[in-house]
Amino acid sequence: MQSEGLFLPGKIGAIPVANRIVMSPLTRARADLEGTQTALAVDYYRQRASAGLIITEATNISRQGRGYAFTPGIYTDEQVAAWRAVTDAVHEAGGRIVLQLWHVGRISHNSLQEYGNAPVAPSAIRAGQTTYTESGMQQPSEPRALRTDEIPGLIDD
Repeated sequence: MQSEGLFLPGKIGAIPVANRIVMSPLTRARADLEGTQTALAVDYYRQRASAGLIITEATNISRQGRGYAFTPGIYTDEQVAAWRAVTDAVHEAGGRIVLQLWHVGRISHNSLQEYGNAPVAPSAIRAGQTTYTESGMQQPSEPRALRTDEIPGLIDD
């Protein structure tokens, strides 16, 4: 039967996996106000550890890269420790997990940025959709154009 191959061990890139099922990223918006994962995330990911590989929800690389309320980050010691608890739980349950990184650019709102700053993007063009803020769905704020000299810092993030 063809589907039996789905349940056989293998490798996804360099990662050995128990099966070839991959859990794709799903934005959960369950982190705290500072972008730190909670015990709920530990349980959520542990419960899904039987997938061959879990790709986590998109995770902010910096405060500047944040575009949605209650999404996790990986740029503070507290956030790193919270993700460590998640990965430890998945590993203890026999699973494999990788972190999806993101910087949302212009899909952000001033209320999500440090000091209420404007989001950054390749150009100062407001996005035409909505973003999830602590006050609910709002139109993204007009971004400012990222300066060329800021690119190395973004890469470092």
